[in-house]
Amino acid sequence: MQNTTLCYLEHQNQYLMLLRNKKKHDINKQKWIGIGRLTRNPEIRTTPSGKTVASLVLAVDRPFLNEQGKREADFIPVVIWGKTAELVGNSCAKGHRLLVEGRLQIRNFDAKDGTKHWVTEVIANSVEFIERKEQAKKMTDMGQSVSFDNEEVDF
Repeated sequence: MQNTTLCYLEHQNQYLMLLRNKKKHDINKQKWIGIGRLTRNPEIRTTPSGKTVASLVLAVDRPFLNEQGKREADFIPVVIWGKTAELVGNSCAKGHRLLVEGRLQIRNFDAKDGTKHWVTEVIANSVEFIERKEQAKKMTDMGQSVSFDNEEVDF
């Protein structure tokens, strides 16, 4: 790691952790980490080559309040491949809280009407199940606080 510099970049209110190699022949790397809730059940499909892929949208709170004192969220599209996609598809549903680690991918395509569309999404490397929505409700109903805002998470 002595030839690596750690940088943080803000993109669409999400912080990217970039590891930049000082050596000219090494490539730059980026990492996206986010904790949020599923906005809907994951969509699972199989490609023609037999690979499993899951698509989901993660609602990630912004680290500040808006002018009305409310917390806003960004809705991050996430793509998961392979066995992890199968596990997420079989185990997760709308409202579940996940920690996703991956890389940011920005791509474009031409629509049928000839317009160019840009897509920003996270390609997940790993997914951790944090809690189900029902678990958080039960804990708050019992008078226990469920807050991860000030908790340190080791990566």
